[in-house]
Amino acid sequence: MSEANNILQDLNDRSREVFRTVVESYLESGDPVGSRTLTRSLSEKVSAATVRNVMQDLEYLGLLDSPHVSAGRVPTQMGLRMFVDGLLEVGDLNANDRQKIDATLGKKAGDVGGMLDRVGAALSGVTQGASLVLTPKHEAEIRHIEFVSLAHDRALVVLVFSDGHVENRLFKPPPGQTPSSMREAANFLNALIEGRTLSEVQREIQKEISARRQEIDSLAHAMIESGLAVWEDEGSDQARLIVRGRANLLAETGAAEELERIRTLFDDLERKRDIAEFLELTEDGDGVRIFIGSENKLFSLSGSSLVVSPYMNADRKIIGAVGVIGPTRLNYGRIVPIVDYTAQLVGKLLSDRS
Repeated sequence: MSEANNILQDLNDRSREVFRTVVESYLESGDPVGSRTLTRSLSEKVSAATVRNVMQDLEYLGLLDSPHVSAGRVPTQMGLRMFVDGLLEVGDLNANDRQKIDATLGKKAGDVGGMLDRVGAALSGVTQGASLVLTPKHEAEIRHIEFVSLAHDRALVVLVFSDGHVENRLFKPPPGQTPSSMREAANFLNALIEGRTLSEVQREIQKEISARRQEIDSLAHAMIESGLAVWEDEGSDQARLIVRGRANLLAETGAAEELERIRTLFDDLERKRDIAEFLELTEDGDGVRIFIGSENKLFSLSGSSLVVSPYMNADRKIIGAVGVIGPTRLNYGRIVPIVDYTAQLVGKLLSDRS
């Protein structure tokens, strides 16, 4: 990123204008930009040959690329990064976009999950991209835990929270579990949970297991370990990634190879393999962040860009994130204020609810 900024500082005014015009035209149309087109757009009247020379220099610097022989230029990933960091002009939130988001989030009825699902639908609809919403973990104190055996390879953990919220989560228990070992595991947990959240219980259990390892039946101990794994990694409601607008991305894609890369992205998302990584993208502080192409592991396969912002609770703690993913030629100047406004609005609504 610093290398790109240094290159930007070294460009003269003509090169900078040519570069800016190429990128803005590409973001608008998605097509390579030729020298003849550029000569009609530049403030300074220069020949097409002069513009071609400037474009060749920008290509040598790694900012532009020629997708086909004798065709126009498109920005590289480094070029887009430099444009976003140094030349992007972020506009104010469009009044029409604001109205659509407000209308969707203004419906206060229903649970938090339903509200955040509507957030995803609103972001997808307004931006015509795919939206990502990472919902917050439920961090109320727990009142009761119970394990229920459904089959030899399936069990249910029932979590009752002090605010009345109830969650049922399916998981695969370790081999050899019996109703007795499940009751023992539940009794052990219920003795620890009073006045504690799931995260606090998890830390306490780790200490208790170390201190009382010999006292706990080996099968019950395995049961507890399995339960912890469910809460940490597989609980569908604890950290849920909502993906809306898949069709928007697929509609944007023409080539079979690009279509397959987009499908790969969504297969990854549907497996929720990278939920924690998605949240980590935002944890350097509040505000919108932009990731282009391979700049983050989550979306490197898709050749896409992600515009993401965390949202916070009343204590200014990051509890989730919202974002928009689309082709690298996203209209960043428009998308950034939409994502920023939505994240702030979600944080306020969740704070008001609590």
